[in-house]
Amino acid sequence: MPCYHSHAMIALPLSGIKVLELAQNLAGPFAGETLARLGADVVKVERPEGGDDARGWGPPFLAGAGSVFHNVNGGKRSIVLDLKTASDVAWLKDYVKDVDVVLQNMRPGSLEELGLGADVLRAINPRLVYCSLSAFGPVGPEKDRPGYEPMVQAFAGLFWSSGTQDSPPFRIGVPTLDVGSGMWAVIGILAALVRRAETGTGCVVDASLFETALTWLGGSIASYGITGKVPERHPTGSVRLVPFEGFRTQTGMIVIAAANDRLFATLARTLGHPEWSSDARFRTNADRQTNKQRLLADIESVLKTHPAAHWLEVLEKAGIPCAPINTLPDVLAEPQTAASGILQTVAGHDLKIVALPLRFDGERPPLPGPTPELGEHTKDVKRE
Repeated sequence: MPCYHSHAMIALPLSGIKVLELAQNLAGPFAGETLARLGADVVKVERPEGGDDARGWGPPFLAGAGSVFHNVNGGKRSIVLDLKTASDVAWLKDYVKDVDVVLQNMRPGSLEELGLGADVLRAINPRLVYCSLSAFGPVGPEKDRPGYEPMVQAFAGLFWSSGTQDSPPFRIGVPTLDVGSGMWAVIGILAALVRRAETGTGCVVDASLFETALTWLGGSIASYGITGKVPERHPTGSVRLVPFEGFRTQTGMIVIAAANDRLFATLARTLGHPEWSSDARFRTNADRQTNKQRLLADIESVLKTHPAAHWLEVLEKAGIPCAPINTLPDVLAEPQTAASGILQTVAGHDLKIVALPLRFDGERPPLPGPTPELGEHTKDVKRE
């Protein structure tokens, strides 16, 4: 598919790709929304009684649907099918003949029970890329177990990785597994489409929340494999780099990320303590790890003498990576957020949501359209 820059429009790379989404909640719909924003025609199948559960995830609600639903279903076409009826199953099997991708995150085994599993649909359409998103993946003792974000975060060790040494475990405050698994699904789908362009044959793609969690824990798993020690938990910091975390100032917290010995030497000079970089306790990153608590206390005692704004200006001028710890309103008010153009208005609503974090030839793809009403496109799609 062509991808080029135009002042009038942007040719999206997945234009002409047809996706059938049999998904609800967040992970599957996020993957489908990403494909839609890349130009694919995404037809979303919803059940007659209320449709996607995420329509009811609120408050807040806008036009009768929850905020999560608006965030990951814009521009899709919604059709209502009762997959417990033979006629609707037969229609779907016929429709799949001309579909490029089936994306599903239904309860494990449920589509197979309905005669809509990967083997059946790929026999009908050998070019089909069939992507399944699940909690635990297609193999293993947990493969048939359904699951939501918090239970898989807990099961996979992400709760353990958050918080302090003395605190109870914390859930990561954003749906990192749903969104991350959706991203892996899209990566797998795109790779399968590239291969299909050469071979003419589709394949089955699997992604799961559990495996995504283990991917995020990859560095900790490697460290544990080397040392046999469970990495310590750090509320804002790193298990490997020092100093690389949040510090209190006179007026609030800032993050300083001195990721190598050169940056640490610059930080020491900037804070008025050039002797730190030649101190045997702090000379290398390994030394700083061994004497971490003493060094962090020394740094913070200096930072507390001035407001955050002072230190951010001084550190940036010295070339030391640093940032304020922003609240959500803070980051929405940042000039960088406005300049990026990543917040786009949903058509027909006074609502801005995050657009695709990609550009093609300097252009960011626009939001593909408003969120569909339940079954809004059933007649149109069936007529096609």
